[in-house]
Amino acid sequence: MKIGCHLSAAEGFVPMAKQALETGANTFQFFTRNPRGFKAKKIEEEDVKEFLEIVKKNNFAKLVAHAPYTINPCSADKRVRDTAKALFVDDLKRMEYIPGNFYNFHPGSHVGQGAEIGIKMTAELLNEVLKKEQTTTVLLETMSGKGSEIGASFEELKQIIDLIDLKDKTGVCLDTCHIYDGGYDIVNDLDGVIKQFDNIIGLDKLKAIHLNDTKNPFASHKDRHEKIGEGFLGIETIKRIINHPKLKEIPFLLETPNEIEGYAKEIALLKSFYNE
Repeated sequence: MKIGCHLSAAEGFVPMAKQALETGANTFQFFTRNPRGFKAKKIEEEDVKEFLEIVKKNNFAKLVAHAPYTINPCSADKRVRDTAKALFVDDLKRMEYIPGNFYNFHPGSHVGQGAEIGIKMTAELLNEVLKKEQTTTVLLETMSGKGSEIGASFEELKQIIDLIDLKDKTGVCLDTCHIYDGGYDIVNDLDGVIKQFDNIIGLDKLKAIHLNDTKNPFASHKDRHEKIGEGFLGIETIKRIINHPKLKEIPFLLETPNEIEGYAKEIALLKSFYNE
């Protein structure tokens, strides 16, 4: 099972790797910089070198770096879009220190311009920042549809991908809380939702899963994660997700409201439910 949680990058890569191992994880997610701002920690080459050795020795699955929430590639304000581009460029450059991993971001909010314009703007930004030589795959995250978010439907994500030139550098990260809140009933029709995703986007594009329960009822179009088994998805749905033959080999990343001890308990619980 490829399972991990969200860790703080404040102390560097090696502390994250050691913390991941302490929780029983074999992958993890981290923010590339302040999630509510722009400041990024300086990358220390010795830290990266030791980190890559730990990852190789412990057979880690691919890691997921998460862009800050402040990135909005389809803002009506050009200054906000320019900032998003600058951060994207810098983050993708930094990701090459740990080659071959994933960089996940929220597709953005069109802030009243309309989804069609938002989709076009986000695709335009990706076409400007993606490079043939990069080893990082950029993941568009499925959203819950709150406010003017784009990416709440599989169709919108597909429209973005269709407009991208370097499609091989892109993928999707599916968030279980978001899609349930967004109107995809994975509690009562998991197979149907997976089939929909495959028909519209293609399961070959599904690279990572944010495994979260939700505090919100179906199709509420909100975004409030809950601990595993304590929300509207429930433990039986989570079991079906992690053991589904078309999902079980994909890395699962926990973003539940937990500290490290709580993550360790959830990872142990999920491993106990996982059928090898």
